[in-house]
Amino acid sequence: MKLTRTKWFLPLFCTVLGAAVFAAQWIGGDARSGLISFATLAVFGALILFGGRSETVRGLRGDARDERFRTMDIHATAVAGLAVISTLIVVWLVELARGHDGSPYGQLMAVGGLAYLGAIAFMRWRG
Repeated sequence: MKLTRTKWFLPLFCTVLGAAVFAAQWIGGDARSGLISFATLAVFGALILFGGRSETVRGLRGDARDERFRTMDIHATAVAGLAVISTLIVVWLVELARGHDGSPYGQLMAVGGLAYLGAIAFMRWRG
C-alpha cells in the first residue's frame, strides 16, 4: 500500500496503461489511435505528477491522503460502481430486447455481484 501513496504511482500507472492500450491498438491494426490513447494517458499522468499544491491533485496522487480524503475516495468509488452497474443493467436489457443473449453484460454483472458478496463475506469474517 505504501507504493500507491507516492506521487509517482498514478503517473506511472497512466504511462504503463497507455503503453498497453497503444500495444493493443497497434496489434489490432490501428497504431494511430494507439498513439492518441497513449498521449492522452501520458498527459493526464503528467498533469497529476506536476499538479502542484492542489489538495485534490495531491489526494488523487496519493501523497496527501488523510482520513477525509479516504472517505471521499470510498464514496466516489461507490458512486462510480453504481454508475457502472446501472449502465450494465440497461445495456443488458437492451441486448435482451434485441433478441441477443445479453453477453458480455450478464457475465460482467455476475462478476460484480460475486465480488460484492465475497467482499461482504470477507469483511464480516474478518471483523
